[in-house]
Amino acid sequence: MTSSSVKHRGGQIPKKAPAPASQSGELDQLLKDTDLKSTITSEWDYKVALTIITGLAFLTRFWGIGHPNEVVFDEVHFGKFASYYLQRTYFFDVHPPFGKLLFALMGWFVGYDGHFLFDNIGDSYIANNVPYVAFRALPALLGALTVSTVFLIMWESGYTLPAAIVAAGLVLFDNAHIGQTRLILLDATLVFAMSVSVLCYVRFYKLRYEPFSRKWWKWLLLTGVALSCVISTKYVGVFTFFTIGSAVAIDLWGLLDINRPNGALTLPEFGKHFMARVFGLILVPFFFYLFWFQVHFSILTRSGPGDDFMSPEFQETLSDNVMTSQSVTIDYFDSITIRHKETKTYLHSHPDKYPLRYEDGRVSSQGQQVTGYPFNDTNNHWQIMPMDPFPENNPASNQVKNGDIIKLRHVGTNTFLLSHDVASPYYPTNQEFTTVSPTDADGERFNDTLFELKIENAKVDQEFKSMSGHFKLIHHPTKVAMWTHTKPLPEWAFKQAEINGNKNIQQSSNVWYVDEISSLPAGSERLSKEPKKIKHVPFLIKYFELQRAIFFHNNALTSSHPYASQPVQWPFLLRGVSFWTQNDTRQQIYFLGNPIGWWLASSLLAVFAGIIGADQLSQRRGIDSLEELWGPGTRSRLYNSTGFFFLCWAAHYLPFYLMGRQLFLHHYLPAHLASALVTGALLEFIFNVDPIELIEQQQAGKPVGGKKGNDGARETQQRNMTAKQRKAGQSLLALWGAVGVVMAIVIGGWWFFLPLTYGKPGLSAEQVIARKWLGYDLHFAK
Repeated sequence: MTSSSVKHRGGQIPKKAPAPASQSGELDQLLKDTDLKSTITSEWDYKVALTIITGLAFLTRFWGIGHPNEVVFDEVHFGKFASYYLQRTYFFDVHPPFGKLLFALMGWFVGYDGHFLFDNIGDSYIANNVPYVAFRALPALLGALTVSTVFLIMWESGYTLPAAIVAAGLVLFDNAHIGQTRLILLDATLVFAMSVSVLCYVRFYKLRYEPFSRKWWKWLLLTGVALSCVISTKYVGVFTFFTIGSAVAIDLWGLLDINRPNGALTLPEFGKHFMARVFGLILVPFFFYLFWFQVHFSILTRSGPGDDFMSPEFQETLSDNVMTSQSVTIDYFDSITIRHKETKTYLHSHPDKYPLRYEDGRVSSQGQQVTGYPFNDTNNHWQIMPMDPFPENNPASNQVKNGDIIKLRHVGTNTFLLSHDVASPYYPTNQEFTTVSPTDADGERFNDTLFELKIENAKVDQEFKSMSGHFKLIHHPTKVAMWTHTKPLPEWAFKQAEINGNKNIQQSSNVWYVDEISSLPAGSERLSKEPKKIKHVPFLIKYFELQRAIFFHNNALTSSHPYASQPVQWPFLLRGVSFWTQNDTRQQIYFLGNPIGWWLASSLLAVFAGIIGADQLSQRRGIDSLEELWGPGTRSRLYNSTGFFFLCWAAHYLPFYLMGRQLFLHHYLPAHLASALVTGALLEFIFNVDPIELIEQQQAGKPVGGKKGNDGARETQQRNMTAKQRKAGQSLLALWGAVGVVMAIVIGGWWFFLPLTYGKPGLSAEQVIARKWLGYDLHFAK
């Protein structure tokens, strides 16, 4: 390339001759006679391609959907949740309710009553009379429509037919997208809603020169509704909000420009634009998001397995709740069993002592061990005693209340619970819990045996009750809270749980409850009570409590999993997930993408980043090689359209590096869809197809949007010209050839890994080994 062929900024640009009047008149007439509706009607080749692609999408998603007729992988969770909805039984899950409600709706459509609880992978659907094909048909339907949506995104963005085909084809023939959409899982709903959000925003953006028109409002509101479906399915939907929000922020920044091509907006006009977007893209999604939680609470009215995650006040809104029906007021001198809310271990003690020295060399008090024991046992019994003695037969003073200072006597060993400034076995910063004799408890160790009873969310002097009275036991002198965790103590404590004093008394895992009043006779009058009415708690209070529980338990998903993976592995498809195996037939379902398609898309992501970096460097040196080689308008097209797809990929991928929870390959599916869009757009760019550009600007060399009136209207029409109109007279043979080669290789990869996606046919050891391209941990390789 000679220096004369590169355009330097600031230099003289040779002007092209003005377009002949007849040619300019033909352009005006073409644009005058062209609108979006007539354009779409005339693009028969796009419509034929969309029909074929949609048909193939349904075929690849629905073929053999009844196999296997057993519970597969996470169907144990989401199938179970659908059954709970149909039984109206309260359950807890870390995901919002929308996707699960859709499964329940499908079950209701086919008359399913929720009798099967999907307890174990491999349980038979046929033997338990479960309409599992109907459940699986929902994600298959959404997965098929996702492929069509990808094609429509490329079409609406003005890309050529081969570019749209390759983008849709990478999703159509991707084994991971197919595998995830053939089972009772949430990701099909998530990915479909994400793709629809992008499509609706593209349609809205194309109407930016017709602000506040009926179509403008329609696509703005549809974008908001689609966004609400994303965030209401999984909280990673916030990445889609970030994608659309970033594009909207850039658009608003352009509207604020006083030198914008279509004329400056007044501040009141800009305020209208801003508030319209706030309403359509924030308020509307948020209210729809709240709506699904209201539906969730309205359906789940019966007590169930989710009760334990919620407060006693919340549980009292559920019918048949054990905590409400079995709670009994606790009196002083009652013998009780105390249980940890999260781990369900009992407060326990036995005569054995702490060792003199721990493994790290620290010295203990050699006092009696206080531990957590998972089973009911007589050594779990503790008598609740007042700080100051009073007659046992005085009913007026017997009731234990919130804020009381109490003592706990271990019934089995006749010793008193105590905490002191000695480090616990595992936590040097936490205090040891032990017991002392009655003589010491009434003498020099009296203060160390005092504990304050703090009932959660209770009023002053509120009665202390079994089951419903969730509380923290605060050591009165040192202000530490009794706490336990899941790591077992060594053999000297019989592998039981450690009990210690936590200095962070606000920690939610400090909560305990009284499981049983063991000293209460079976026929006691205290056990007889009238049925309680179901209480009403305002929606927002229930909503915020559930949100806190969801985020707490979501962040707690940090345990290892044999098929967990790291984000750095996903673009290169370094490992998958085993979903299901059957030893007799050597069949297996292994969740894995199409390696050819994933590696191609990841490579072109790197190419795009390289092109942008090279362009920025060349511009810093005053060289404008991009538009010189590819034509005027290329940079705008590359940055605004392809760049938007790249932003979508980055927003749905990079945040996972900040997460500490379990991660799996399926978390990359939304980002993979975005990478397919980048791939189609970049192939069109690489094969030198001219970008969307004002034809008159190319001919006359004059800036865009210099005048209002007819010129502005013409600009709007030109920007909405279709790819076919823009490419009139150009040969797309090279692009078609490239797309043909790419799709042939991608289809070959899909076909090769098809037995692992559909679970049939079974493969011999040699066939399994042949598919272990990157050491995939497949079964039956021997």
